[in-house]
Amino acid sequence: MPLTPLGPIGQIAREVADTPRSERFYRDVLGLPHLFTFGNLAFFDCGGTRLFLTPPEDGTVKPQSVLYLRTEDIHGWHAALAARGVAFEGAPHLIHRHADGSEEWMVFFRDPDGHLTALMERTKPKA
Repeated sequence: MPLTPLGPIGQIAREVADTPRSERFYRDVLGLPHLFTFGNLAFFDCGGTRLFLTPPEDGTVKPQSVLYLRTEDIHGWHAALAARGVAFEGAPHLIHRHADGSEEWMVFFRDPDGHLTALMERTKPKA
């Protein structure tokens, strides 16, 4: 019998130096739904994909992959997060315009451990 296809990503891990500090940032600043904390492990819901925050096994936080968080209002979220103290690496900017007229927009910032994180929006084609 053939295997069924693999499903969507279920969980992404991100190493953090201080779990309580990062838990506050992801929950209170970014507003991600906190699922649970178990010891020094914290879990958040990112639209059905779990974000798992964990201290590194060797005690040294290393560079991580960029997390791209989807939004339907990049300018509104940029303003709201800036008001909450998030330091952005510039303003939301156009990354790509598709043939259908829709646009990809992004803006970047860093979490408490310096990991690059982004907001991204794909706009609808203009009529």
